Formats: sequence, C-alpha cells, structure tokens
Amino acid sequence: MLIRFFLLLSMIFSNLTISESLYKFDSAEDEKRFYSLIKEIRCPKCTSGSLASSNAPVSEDIKSKIIELIKEGKSNQEIKEFLSDRFGNQILYNPGLNKDTYFLWFTPGLFLIIILLIFFFRKKI
Repeated sequence: MLIRFFLLLSMIFSNLTISESLYKFDSAEDEKRFYSLIKEIRCPKCTSGSLASSNAPVSEDIKSKIIELIKEGKSNQEIKEFLSDRFGNQILYNPGLNKDTYFLWFTPGLFLIIILLIFFFRKKI
C-alpha cells in the first residue's frame, strides 16, 4: 500500500518536472507580453471570455498569430490594431476612443449629469 502511494506520487511529480511550455518564445519578456495580451483580448467565439481562458480553435489560431507578430517585433498596440481591424473593436476589452465608441464612453457621464440636474432642480413639495 505504501509502495503504491510513493509510486503514484513519483509519477505525478515526474510529469510536473518534465513538462514544457505549449508555446515557444525567444525570451521571457516575449512570454510575459504574450500572456498579458491574451488576457486583454476577447475570444471571438466565446461569450465573454478572454483568449487566456479559451481553447476554441479560433482562439488558438489567434494565439499563434500573436506569437508570430511578437516574433516579428510588433508592439502591443500594433498587435491590438491588427486584431481589431480583422475582428472589430469588440475583440478588445478596452476599445479606444473613436467615432464608433463615443456612445460607450460618454453615456455614463451624460446620465450622471442628468441625474444631478434632476436632483438639484426638483420641486419641493
């Protein structure tokens, strides 16, 4: 019984020590950039998950493309622009300020101003 337990433990820990990363990078900095980017980009197939949490085929293709772009020396902004051109702004969790996103950015402030005006100028009964 004790031998089986140690055999099982040795098999578990041997798999952990000899496993290698799924993705190959030239440097640790590139690897950090990759993992940072896939947390900031949505999976186009999933409802609200990031690329980091998705194993859908399209997300795996996007991850491969991100690795390719990192190896080409593209900046994070260039990679995000490439993906938003291909999939639209909805692929980014933090879309930029442009004519398509004015409503998204300015509506909360507008509602706050309207609520404050109603609060201050209401009639006292």
